[in-house]
This record gives sequence, structure tokens and C-alpha cells, in this order.
Amino acid sequence: MINSTLKLLGVIGLYIFLVACSDVTEKHDSAPSKAPDVANIPDAVPKDEPRSKYGNASSYEVFGKRYYTLKSSKGYQQKGVASWYGTKFHGRRTSSGEPYDMYAMTAAHKTLPLPTYVEVTNLDNGRKVIVKVNDRGPFHGDRLIDLSYSAATKLDIISKGTGKVEVRAITAGQAPVKSASPVRSPEKSSPVGLYLQVGAFKTSSSAEQMRTKLQQQISDAILIVPLKKPDGHLYRVRVGPLENVEYGDALASRLVDLGFNDTHIVVE
Repeated sequence: MINSTLKLLGVIGLYIFLVACSDVTEKHDSAPSKAPDVANIPDAVPKDEPRSKYGNASSYEVFGKRYYTLKSSKGYQQKGVASWYGTKFHGRRTSSGEPYDMYAMTAAHKTLPLPTYVEVTNLDNGRKVIVKVNDRGPFHGDRLIDLSYSAATKLDIISKGTGKVEVRAITAGQAPVKSASPVRSPEKSSPVGLYLQVGAFKTSSSAEQMRTKLQQQISDAILIVPLKKPDGHLYRVRVGPLENVEYGDALASRLVDLGFNDTHIVVE
């Protein structure tokens, strides 16, 4: 009887976690009907906090894929694709237990400890914001982070729906960014590419075989990008640069149907 009760509680807990995540339900999301002025909404202020009671399981599974929560956010820095979530989740419980406020400076991430404070930079325009990660997600495609409506508005990715970003974990006492205004001119910014990585191999010959196999299926440019590591080289096979995230999603889906299962979007 006790074991049955514990199993039931575990199932209920997992259900609550999944419902709380930012990208699990199917209802269409949207921006508020009347767009507020977010210019005066301050960035999140990093502070030392204990880990949330909820949302920090060592691992969890969503849509058949297992994710592992990082033991620490120290040194975390990653480039990828950001999305945003709005009215569909406004007021709902996040994975950490806090209610989601689309007007606050918060975000969802699949593996960072809850809470974690991160600086998010839009790599297309240089805008920066600081948000508090208090939710799990996004679980759509290869998105790196799901931003609140206000954070996405400040970074100017609302209209496109997604944006190329860099996410860097920060701690209490680190100098905050000044504003969400552009901080560099397009002429001086280094180009940022969007690619679909199809595989990574220890030998160049294996990478070449993968490229040849891909060339028989698609007409896009295919690159082999070597990476020097302490234990040798890694040869990454990538398609691109891609025109936009939507094309990357469509191509990834097509390649999965063709048997290329280890595909994910990278920003570099």
C-alpha cells in the first residue's frame, strides 16, 4: 500500500512538473493584446539564493528525452537560439514553484540549476539583458533558452519569434549590463552563423563519409569543422550557414526522417 502511494505521488509530481514547464502544452502562445512599455522594467538583480525546492531533480525526461541538471552554473556560457513565452503561461506555476510573470525578467532553461541568473546577448544587435532562470524548457527543436515576454521584447526578438543569443551565467556582485540598447554597430560586429550539426567524429575519414552521405540527400553547403581537444581532434559535420531558424527546424526534421538522428542547431 505504501509503495503504491509513493508511486502515485511520484506520477503526480512528474505531471505537475511537466505542466509547469514552458513548452509542453499545445495551446497557441501569444503576446499580450496591448503591448506594454517594457523600457522601465529593470533587469533581474543577481543574488545568492538556495536552490529551489522544485525543478532541480538530478535528471528528468520530457518527450522521451532525458535531461541532466547541471551541478553548478559556474562558468556556463553557450550560444544558441532563444525563443519566448507569453500569455499561455502567464500566472501559471513554473518548474521552480514561482508563478510565471511574462512582464518580469525571467527565463526557462533545460539544465541550469534553479534559480540561476544569466546575461543574455542578442548576437544580431548586441542588446543585453539579465534574467532569472526559474523554469524548465524550452522543449521545442533546438532552442537554448525561453525568455519572458519582457526580456524578449528588450532583446527585440518578439516579431521574429526566435533570435541568436549567447547565454552567460553570472553571480551576485558581477557588474550588471547598463541597458538593452544596441551596444555595437553592425559594421563592427563579427558575423554570427547558424548551422545544423549532423554529427561529430574522432576521425576525419568518418566525417568525410558522413558529408558524402549527406550530399546525396541535400543540396545545402556541408562543412567539416575540426575542434582541437586535449585528447585529440573532433570533426564536426555541419550544414550551413542557414538562412534562418525556421529553415533549420524544417531541415532537421527532414534529416531525422532520413535517418540522421543526431542533429541540432548551433550558433557560431
